[in-house]
Amino acid sequence: MRNNSKIDLETLKKLGKLSRLPITEKKSNKLMQDLNQIIGFIEQLNEVDTNSVKPLSSVTGHDLPIRDDKVNDGGINEDVLENAPEMKSGYFVVPKVIE
Repeated sequence: MRNNSKIDLETLKKLGKLSRLPITEKKSNKLMQDLNQIIGFIEQLNEVDTNSVKPLSSVTGHDLPIRDDKVNDGGINEDVLENAPEMKSGYFVVPKVIE
């Protein structure tokens, strides 16, 4: 069953605003075409009958090794913070991004 979803100019502008990506008029037609093509591919995948296919966690059929999670800081805090343009009390300082 096809949904036939299409990205129009209004939707593209909204996506650009939400993602904070500048979308110029020059690029908007090509971007709409590309996004609609991607949606078409996804709709084709949705039509594939996978009811008789068993879910896989590995294509090889082997179990993946499991290990206990151990929390650590990696021992390189100082090295990482040396790359920070600004830091305070051992943390990165970043500009406020949410109003």
